[in-house]
Amino acid sequence: MSAKSTLDAPFLAYDSKIEGNVVITKLDAAINWMRKNSLWPMPMGLACCAIELMAASSARYDIARFGAEVMRFSPRQSDVMIVAGTVTYKMAWIVKRIYDQMPDPKWVIAMGACASSGGMYRSYAVLQGIDHLLPVDVYISGCPPRPEALLDGLIKLQEKIMREHSFVSQKKTL
Repeated sequence: MSAKSTLDAPFLAYDSKIEGNVVITKLDAAINWMRKNSLWPMPMGLACCAIELMAASSARYDIARFGAEVMRFSPRQSDVMIVAGTVTYKMAWIVKRIYDQMPDPKWVIAMGACASSGGMYRSYAVLQGIDHLLPVDVYISGCPPRPEALLDGLIKLQEKIMREHSFVSQKKTL
């Protein structure tokens, strides 16, 4: 590219007419926009789906495009729990305890057939869906689901977050 062509492009230069412009929006929309673009997942990798969850954060799939690259292993720093894999009854109460420690607002993604419905395991030891304990926001199907499916689930969660009312749903304190 020659020096003349870069000088001819007015969009590359600083435009002083932009200074002073004002953006008007609703407070709910601004807060939800910030929330949807900075999801901090709490990965609950319980079985084979956890490998696909790890693959989603690799360079090939790049979960960072959605603001969810900061995997937090502390529930007090997370706002979305990704339950990936088979949930046994022995592990279910631990998952519930970790969910209860997460600050509000919080969301849950059930990743895989086992987390969603117990999968192929119809036994006394396997919980038949994490939605018996936690309110699930997004279900991701597959056994195991591909990393692209997890990214699609994150997009669905972001769309759901943008439709929420951030102040109406908060608890009223006296």
